[in-house]
Amino acid sequence: MKPLIICLSLLLIISQSLTGQTLQSDMQFWRPYDQRGINVFETGKADTVAFDGIKVRVGGAFAQQFQSLSHSNSATARFNEGGVNLNQLMDIGSGFNLATANLNLDVALADGIRLNLVTYLSSRHHPESWVKGGYLQFDKLKFLNSEVFDQIMERVTIKVGHMEINYGDAHFRRSDNGNAFYNPFVGNYIMDAFTTEIGGEVIYQHEGLLAVASVTGGEIQGGITNPGRRKPTFIGKLGYDKYVADDVRVRLTGSVYTTSGSVSNTLWGGDRAGSRYYLVMENTLATTAGNFTSGRFNPGQRDNVTAFVLNPFVKVGALEFFGNLEQSKGKAANETVDRKWNQVGADLLYRFGAQDKYYMAARYNQVSGELTADVDASINRVQVGGGWFITKNVLAKVEYVNQKYQDFPGLDIRNGGKFNGLMIEGVIGF
Repeated sequence: MKPLIICLSLLLIISQSLTGQTLQSDMQFWRPYDQRGINVFETGKADTVAFDGIKVRVGGAFAQQFQSLSHSNSATARFNEGGVNLNQLMDIGSGFNLATANLNLDVALADGIRLNLVTYLSSRHHPESWVKGGYLQFDKLKFLNSEVFDQIMERVTIKVGHMEINYGDAHFRRSDNGNAFYNPFVGNYIMDAFTTEIGGEVIYQHEGLLAVASVTGGEIQGGITNPGRRKPTFIGKLGYDKYVADDVRVRLTGSVYTTSGSVSNTLWGGDRAGSRYYLVMENTLATTAGNFTSGRFNPGQRDNVTAFVLNPFVKVGALEFFGNLEQSKGKAANETVDRKWNQVGADLLYRFGAQDKYYMAARYNQVSGELTADVDASINRVQVGGGWFITKNVLAKVEYVNQKYQDFPGLDIRNGGKFNGLMIEGVIGF
């Protein structure tokens, strides 16, 4: 950690001397990490910040939870060689979870060219600091000295690097380790479509119309081995996003993610930071870091997968609705038949107070599908809570969550499983 602190200190000194400006100033074509970033999806094409030389912006995000959850199951006892019942749940109670933190670096390299680099300083899964990903975003191509490309880039954005994939809209609203400002709840969806992959993305935006096309390597890390199994991933999105009246915004997008083969695809398991519900539905041998996806479900489609999602978003005054209708089809390398899983999510929010200082929110989330070729199961969750923006950079949330598992086999630890209780979270973003 000491080398990181030294490097960060040097970066602060160097960037301040280069720019002569505050390190938290806004950037071109950029999503703020504070309250202003809420309900921002793809960065728009409005050029509202003038470029005045290379500028480094250092930001951060921090989150801390107090957890008071209980869990239970009815699974049949299953013992290992040491006599431990692998289906006996961990004894959990009330307490504080590990604080998580992100370091956000955004660098204006040229007019319309920005570098983004996010580092997880502290996460549930990793005790050490490590890089989430980094990419270059081009909103202008002035270096080509072409009027034709200047006109094209008035409507087009290009991203290249190791970056968060743009499949669906839920990833714009989820908690990302320390960055939890955009999520009105504490937990993400049960099936959490989030990963980082290496590739390129082209975004077209004009008068409310949106089109996205991406090609990536299809895995969370690069690799050159097993070339027969590694196939590219293709991602597409079409949508419409516009204020149809002064206080009425309508957004509707449809997305697809598809790859025909992979050594280890992570569309449903790419969040290496971990879930918010610590050690729920885990056995007595579990650890916070080793079992970092507690409360989520991964359908295990790690070889080939094709996923579709429809995301409606409607904002009428202070009332907001976000929906997630999704299907994922695929299999693991040791399977011969594809399995399907469906997910439904519905968020309803009401914001009130000066500058939308407070909000109330409710979510229903259900996933259902094939555990194996002949076994179906489902999980449903209800989340109810609210939040208080103490400032535009400080948020306090509270949530009640109730999650139930249905039709899991008797020898599965999730058989008859459920967890419920209270979560409180404090968030800082700048």
